[in-house]
Amino acid sequence: MIAATFIDSTDGWLARLARVRERTPRFDGGRLDDIVDYLTFVFLPVFLMVEMDLLPAAAELPVAAAVLLASAYGFGNTDAKTDDYFFTGFPSYWNIVALYLVALGAGPTTNAVVLLAFAGLVFVRTGYVYPSRTPVLRRLTVALGSIWALLTLVITWQLPAPSRPLVLVSLFFPIYYLLLSFYLQSRRAVRQAPSPRPQAPSGRTRTR
Repeated sequence: MIAATFIDSTDGWLARLARVRERTPRFDGGRLDDIVDYLTFVFLPVFLMVEMDLLPAAAELPVAAAVLLASAYGFGNTDAKTDDYFFTGFPSYWNIVALYLVALGAGPTTNAVVLLAFAGLVFVRTGYVYPSRTPVLRRLTVALGSIWALLTLVITWQLPAPSRPLVLVSLFFPIYYLLLSFYLQSRRAVRQAPSPRPQAPSGRTRTR
């Protein structure tokens, strides 16, 4: 999943470098990207969590199905990626969720609640930052994301017993990402709100 994340971060740049759109005009790279992303960021992490018995036995299949179906809906949305470079709804970062559930070692019930909460956020039309493309604080986001990526490599190397302080410190970036997304979403909501309609004249005149 780490390799898939690295490839996903660079495949667009490589495609533009190779001029795929010019050389193969009938090939839809975006469609293939969605298929690969669903397999690597949704199906594979869910499979991993089921195989590692991270979920309650009685709720394992329903919770897994909820995640798979919610993300299928998210990927199928026509505005899953907006023109101003946001993801609409929780952007199916299940690989990251799976890493932290394993690293933090929470119980199966807690894991199920976390997964269902994020699955529900897929349907909430909040805009989430597209790290490499959202222009606001992009350099800071990429810089912090790079530091976080190095930390997650160390955490993964230390599995199955990573340093708990290191895991907690690494949460700085997911927290930053969520706070930035919610802040920018509030600004977008203000800009997109309809202007108040002007009031019609009452028809009354003042007398002196």
